[in-house]
Amino acid sequence: MNPTIPANPLSLPEFRFFLTARFLITLAIQIQAVILGWQIYEMTRDPLSLGLSGLAEAIPAIGIALVAGYIADHQVRHRIVIIGYTVLFLSSVGFVIYSFPSVREATGNSVVPLYLIIGLTGLARGLTGPAMFGLMAEIVPQQLLGRAAAWSTTIWQLAAVGGPALAGFIFLILHFTGSYLLVAASILCGFSAILLIHAKPKPVQTEGESLFSGLTAGLKFVWNKDVLIAAMSLDLFAVLFGGAVALLPIFANEILQVGPEGLGILRASPAIGSAIVALIMARFPPGRGAGRWLLVCVAGFGLTMIGFAFSTWFWLSVALLILSGVFDGVSVVIRATIMQVYTPGSMKGRVSAINSVFIGSSNEIGAFESGVAARLLGVIPSVVFGGIMTLIVVGVTAVKAKKLRKLDL
Repeated sequence: MNPTIPANPLSLPEFRFFLTARFLITLAIQIQAVILGWQIYEMTRDPLSLGLSGLAEAIPAIGIALVAGYIADHQVRHRIVIIGYTVLFLSSVGFVIYSFPSVREATGNSVVPLYLIIGLTGLARGLTGPAMFGLMAEIVPQQLLGRAAAWSTTIWQLAAVGGPALAGFIFLILHFTGSYLLVAASILCGFSAILLIHAKPKPVQTEGESLFSGLTAGLKFVWNKDVLIAAMSLDLFAVLFGGAVALLPIFANEILQVGPEGLGILRASPAIGSAIVALIMARFPPGRGAGRWLLVCVAGFGLTMIGFAFSTWFWLSVALLILSGVFDGVSVVIRATIMQVYTPGSMKGRVSAINSVFIGSSNEIGAFESGVAARLLGVIPSVVFGGIMTLIVVGVTAVKAKKLRKLDL
C-alpha cells in the first residue's frame, strides 16, 4: 500500500465526520419514524393511516431519485448534502410545531399536514442519498473503499437498532414536543459534522450532457455492468419475495402470541444481526470469494425465512430473525463494496440513485406482495413461498451471472 495512504479509513478526519453525520441523521430519522407512527395512530386510530405515512415518504424519495443521481454527478456533492440536510432539519422543526395541541386544533386535528411534512422528509432523503454515496468516495482513497463501505453500513445498522429502541423511552420522558426537539437537535449536530468536511470539485462530466442523456447513460452503465445488475437484481428479488417484516404483527399476535412487546423484539432482531456482522466486516472487509459469499448469504436468508415461518417458539423465531439479519448484513456490505469499487466517480450519484429505486421499490412492493400472498395462501405458506422463491432466484443468478459468482474484491 502507498505509504501516504493510511491502513484504516477511520484515521481520516473527514471520514469520521462523515460517519458521525450518518449516525446522527439515521438515529434521528429512526426515532422520528417511531414517534410519528405513534402520533398518527393516536390521532386516527386507523392502521391505514400508518401505511399512508410510509407512502407519503416513499413516493417523493423514489420519484426524485434518478434526477438526484444526475445532479449528484454534475454538482458539488457536499453542497447537495448541505441543502438536503437543511430541508431535513426544517422538516423536523415542522414536526415540533405541529406537536403543539393549539396548532393541531387550528387544523381540525388533521393528519394531512403531517403527511406533507413527511413528504418533504422523503424529498430531502431522496436528494441526499446519491450525493452522500458519492461524497464518501471523494474523501476515502479507492484502496480503502471496501473497509469504508463496511464502516458506513455498520454505523447505519447501529443507528437502525438504537433509534427504535430509544424512541419508546424518549417518548415516555419527553412526550411528542420534547421528542421532536431532540430529533431536530440530532439532525442539527449531523449537519454540523457535514460542515466540517471540505467541499470537493464537481465530478468530471461530458460537456453539454443533457438531463435525458445523463440519466440514460447511468441506466446503460448499470445494464452493461454484469456484476452491478446481478447484485442489484439479487437484492431486488430477495427483498421482494423473502422478507416477512410486513407480516410480523400477525406472527406476534396470532402465532407466537407475544403481544406488542414481543413485536418490538421481533422487529429489532434482523437489525441486531446486521449490526453485529457489520462490525465484524468493518474489521475484515470482503475480499476473495466475495461473489460466492453474496450468493450463499442470500440463500441463507431465504432458508432462515422458511425456518421462521414454521417456528412456534418465540425465542427460536428471534434467533432465526437475528440470523437472517446476519446473512442480510453480509450481503449488504458486499453489495455496497461492489457498487463503490465498480462505479467510477463520475457515475456514483446515478448508480446510487438507480440502486435506491431498486431497494425502495422492492421494500414497498415486497410488503404488498407479502400481504397478497398471505391473503391467498395463508400467513405461514406465504413466508415459505417467499423463502423458496429467494432460493430459486439465487440458483438462477448463480447460473446466469458467472462474473458475480467468480467475483473477488
